[in-house]
Amino acid sequence: MITRLQPIGLLIGRVVLGVVFIAHGWQKFSENGMDATVQGFEGLGIPAPTLSAYFTVGAEIIGGALLILGALLPLAGLWLASVMLGAMYFVHPLDGAFFSQEGGYEYVLLLAAIAIAIGFSGGGALAVDSLWLNNIGEKKEADEPARAESLA
Repeated sequence: MITRLQPIGLLIGRVVLGVVFIAHGWQKFSENGMDATVQGFEGLGIPAPTLSAYFTVGAEIIGGALLILGALLPLAGLWLASVMLGAMYFVHPLDGAFFSQEGGYEYVLLLAAIAIAIGFSGGGALAVDSLWLNNIGEKKEADEPARAESLA
C-alpha cells in the first residue's frame, strides 16, 4: 500500500516545495524589480550582489519549476539548497535565533533539507526524471536480447 502511494506523496512534496520557491523567486523578481533585490542583497553584505540576486531568483523560479516537473532533481535540489544555505549564512546566521519568527534560520534550514531530500529521492513514478530513466531502462532491456544473440 505504501509503495503505491509513494509517488503521490513525492508529487505533493515536489509541487508544494516548488510553489514555495517559485513564489519567493517571483516576489524578488517582480515586487520591486531586480534592482531592489540587488540593493537589498548589497545592504545585507552579500558578495557580488547583482550576480547573487540573479542566481537566487533563477534558482527559486527555475529550480522550483524543475521540482514540480520532477526534472533534473539532484541538480535542482543542490541549487536550491545552496541558495538556502547562503541565506542562512548571510541573512539568518547560526549564532542568531533559531525560530524564523525571531529572524532565525529554522525556515531556510528546513527548505534546504527538503530540497536535498526531494532532489535525491528520484521524484517518484510521476516525475519526468523517473519517466525518462524508465524509458532508457526499457530500451536497454529491449536491446539486451539482440546484443546477446550477436555475441553468440
